[in-house]
Amino acid sequence: MEKPIKKEDHYLGRSNWLRASILGANDGILSTASIIVGVAAASPSREPIVIAGVAGLVAGALSMAAGEYVSVSSQTDIETSDLARERRELRDMPEEELSELASIYRARGLSADLALKVAQQLTEYDALGAHARDELGIHSMTRAKPMEAAMASGASFVLGGILPVIAALLIPVKGMILWQYVLAILFLIVLGAFAAKAGGSSVRKAILRITFWGTIAMGVTAYIGHLFGVSVA
Repeated sequence: MEKPIKKEDHYLGRSNWLRASILGANDGILSTASIIVGVAAASPSREPIVIAGVAGLVAGALSMAAGEYVSVSSQTDIETSDLARERRELRDMPEEELSELASIYRARGLSADLALKVAQQLTEYDALGAHARDELGIHSMTRAKPMEAAMASGASFVLGGILPVIAALLIPVKGMILWQYVLAILFLIVLGAFAAKAGGSSVRKAILRITFWGTIAMGVTAYIGHLFGVSVA
């Protein structure tokens, strides 16, 4: 009796929710902290700093979710259109589609005879699935899911952005800019390490990348806030 084949948990299967979640949390931390830093450089009081942070958090989360939904929906529309066209071609010119599938397998290293046999068997089993996967590059693990991406992006933005807001409520106004920078970078480092682990990539590269761009974003907004406001005493 054959043992059941264990299904492997590939990193690629996490791409939909992981990309949206990491992007949302990263943007939540960075954009909210940058807003707070910019306002802190222009205002000596806590109230406008916190208000700006909360406003940026709410607006950012809604914008992130809506933008992700629209973006991924556009990808879904393209995939649906391609599949519909492929379905018509399979119905109207099956021989040409079979030859096209066989040529794909020949290009991947199979002999002409074996490529044709593989194409024939896959066509008999699931013609549209074979063409979607091998011709169009559409796979069940990587298919766009708009609502999943929107929810993951919006929720993770809130989880990331709430951290700088909480810090703005607790830390002294006088040291707001420095503390926001330090805490935001720490949050980003933790997030970058988690993302790298979850995605199977280099932790060191993720931390360096996220620290570099985080520093630039907060530095620019602090400078702009300083130019148009009053310095904190």
